Amino acid sequence: MSVNTSVPSYLECAKPNPAANRAPWYKNTAPTYAGIFLWFVFWSFAVSTGTPGGILSAGVGVAIGSVLVAALLCHFGFYYLPARFGQKTGLPLYIVGSSTFGAQGGFLLPGFLMGLLQFGWLAVNIYGSSMALNQMFGFTGLPLYGVMALWGIAAVVAALKGIQYVAKFSTYLPLIPAAILLALIAKTIGGLGSFDPAAVIAATPAPATGAAPAGLSAFGVFAYILTYIVGFFATAGAAGVDFGTGSRDKRDVAMGGLVGVALAIFLTIGAAILITAGFYGTAAGKALLAAGAVELNPMALMGKIFSDSSAKWLAFALAITAFPSACFSSLIAANSIKTTLPKVNPWISCGIGCVVSIALAVSGVAGKAIAVFAFIGASFGPICGAMAMDYILSKGRWSGPRAAFNPAGWASWAVGFAIGVQPNFAAQCGFTIPAAPVVAFVAGALIYALLSKVQTAVLPYPQANQQSAD
Repeated sequence: MSVNTSVPSYLECAKPNPAANRAPWYKNTAPTYAGIFLWFVFWSFAVSTGTPGGILSAGVGVAIGSVLVAALLCHFGFYYLPARFGQKTGLPLYIVGSSTFGAQGGFLLPGFLMGLLQFGWLAVNIYGSSMALNQMFGFTGLPLYGVMALWGIAAVVAALKGIQYVAKFSTYLPLIPAAILLALIAKTIGGLGSFDPAAVIAATPAPATGAAPAGLSAFGVFAYILTYIVGFFATAGAAGVDFGTGSRDKRDVAMGGLVGVALAIFLTIGAAILITAGFYGTAAGKALLAAGAVELNPMALMGKIFSDSSAKWLAFALAITAFPSACFSSLIAANSIKTTLPKVNPWISCGIGCVVSIALAVSGVAGKAIAVFAFIGASFGPICGAMAMDYILSKGRWSGPRAAFNPAGWASWAVGFAIGVQPNFAAQCGFTIPAAPVVAFVAGALIYALLSKVQTAVLPYPQANQQSAD
């Protein structure tokens, strides 16, 4: 079987981002990533696992320590090496990915898949933002669904038409959730020393079986946090290639990730942990436990920490700060789809994606954050793993695009994806792979290394010779 050795037009047209367009880490990479993690959907769902005590069931120390490990893993495993590829070449993800998945294969992985998954992110944004807005308006049924539809449509229209205006004020909006987190910590930190995870677990209503409620073990908390955080970050980790194109040197890449990724994750989820634990150490929190009304979402606790009227305004503010994220998800989706399906009108393709996003929000599927994050982690975990191994095997120098569909990349993704989605079929399998997105990352890297001798040929590509040497 012959292999297509021609260079596709999308590769021929690619131009590296020049040095004059790059900036220090504190002006691009760090604040942009930090804004992602300050999104209230990320930190507000983090503590609650659907089990008694959530991630606090083994104590605050275990939860904080697990978050630290996950944060460092996101930086060193998922972000850093892809970002170095971007910094050295100045080329975006869908170009750099062609060395791992092939010149033709790169269109689909990571290109088209990135676009599709952004509509999943849009669905999560629509659901979370609409529910936050609803604390102010109290809509139910069709009016609530109408808010969801308007939110999604506005985001897609802004992405296709007016994203430059959204970008102008989105730089400062993350300051709002940061200020709210600090205010919540200030109100609850006094109760932290009196927090008792056993009391939270005991206050949880017993299951239908009548057995005493049981929380996660320390390892269960660790595995859950890895699944949650890595699943949330997986696509943003691969997008580190694009962030790297704006970095001047190795130090910008490292500092941008350490501050914008690792530190931002640790501080936001750490804040959510301290707020929730601190609240249940206060008199108001203990009274709630006595009534058997356990709530582990710090955003849902705002009415108890402040007042119901204040909580409505805070939720409204958090929803408004989330709108730029919805626009940027839509923009990434639009750019990916326009690149891979250039002959299709983007208003049609993105319109279809918008309808799907709204449907996922209305149905409530998008509200199951951990399931959505786990699927995204399963999809992009092995992509990040394969690209990281590509960097290691090439000794830090991007080889250039490989012909057609590179079997090493595609096999690593297929195996990693199967591992990543396994928890969705745990009932049929009789077991669950813990921290599946992380295992998918490791599997993707190992399979790529094992198959590194059976890759397709590297195509002639002048841009591959223009990368920086550091």
